[in-house]
Amino acid sequence: MNKNWAARLPASSRGLAQRLHWCARGLTVAVLSQIGSLVLFTAMVVTLASLVVGVGFLVLPVVMIAVRGLANFHRRTAEEWSGVPIETPYRPTDSNDPYDTAGSVTHCRQLLSDPATWRDFLWTLLDTPVGLILGLLPASFVAYGLNGMFVTPLLWESMGPHWGFGAIWFITDQTEANLAIPQGMLFVVLGLLISPSLARLHIRFNRLLLSPTRNARLTLRVERLTETRSETVESQAAELRRIERDLHDGAQARLVSLGMSLGLADTLLESNPAMVRKLLADAVESSSQALTELRDLVRGIHPPVLAERGLDGAVRALAVSLAVPVEVQIDLPSRPQLPVESAVYFVIAEALTNITKHSGAGRASVRLWYAGGKLRAQVGDDGRGGADAEGGSGLRGLQRRLAAFDGELGISSPTGGPTLVTMELPCAL
Repeated sequence: MNKNWAARLPASSRGLAQRLHWCARGLTVAVLSQIGSLVLFTAMVVTLASLVVGVGFLVLPVVMIAVRGLANFHRRTAEEWSGVPIETPYRPTDSNDPYDTAGSVTHCRQLLSDPATWRDFLWTLLDTPVGLILGLLPASFVAYGLNGMFVTPLLWESMGPHWGFGAIWFITDQTEANLAIPQGMLFVVLGLLISPSLARLHIRFNRLLLSPTRNARLTLRVERLTETRSETVESQAAELRRIERDLHDGAQARLVSLGMSLGLADTLLESNPAMVRKLLADAVESSSQALTELRDLVRGIHPPVLAERGLDGAVRALAVSLAVPVEVQIDLPSRPQLPVESAVYFVIAEALTNITKHSGAGRASVRLWYAGGKLRAQVGDDGRGGADAEGGSGLRGLQRRLAAFDGELGISSPTGGPTLVTMELPCAL
């Protein structure tokens, strides 16, 4: 069901529909707390106890996948319901195969040393009663109120001599049974009124236990910076090797050839003028090719058009030079810092190059804007799709280039297309 379905209702019914929706969400929370948190807490207790006899080392990774899956589901729903995201606190694990014996022991040691594992353990324990109470209470009030409004006035005689409703115990005649109607209405109204507040209270409870602590956030930050620094160093080393190789195989070889041609021409100047003219022509051609290769090399390091026109002009110039039509939309308040500008330019250039080489697209688009303290860009095409960062070094290279600036690269490319590459870099403009 579309999440904006309530917006299509008349205004008089919209508020009631939204509160009923909150009641339904509360019921979902209550059910998950019993068939999810309670079951997984029990499984974790049994698994931790079985570590003593060794069986737990094979079972714990599987149980933790389920626990983290449920916790991540609550993180996603909390963001959808409240608009405030809950960060994922888990440390990365580096076990190659967590399901063989040696790998499982290593994997379990990493899981057990992660504080987020024990916070999840505490969360599954507390969510069992908290989720049940906060989730079930509004729906219970509504159901009890409907009983007072429609069931009790009609069936009070068949409910037995000890039956009552609300403040009236016991119901002995039809007049007392009819008094259940206004009481039932109050229960229904009360249930609808408290349903959003209790659902948000459960979200706060989840945020308290499922968000990373300050220390966990700092640890993840340090690990992230260490990883991106290593990737940046490797990327720069690879770039230096590429420049050295291009100079050695290109411009340097041309200049050596130029020098040899001029030297030989000097030797043959008196004896063979025709050969001298040919050698001079070869020298002119070599110098021209060397100059072209040096210009290409400079453009690969920092294009002059980027330095002269900025990101806006450079991207537009890049789009014009491509074989496929490219629609460009750029809305930037000012120029980013040079390293950020250069990184974004080369990522966009590589993405557009991939489109012309691999996508088979008839059209492409580039959108570049600044919002929320981040420089954002989208490069899309109507090609065949199927691009995968795990399947090639090109997209991984783009991710590494952005990671050096705390940037992120996202790829949506289903088979059959279209493809949309998104990137975000935190920066100040």
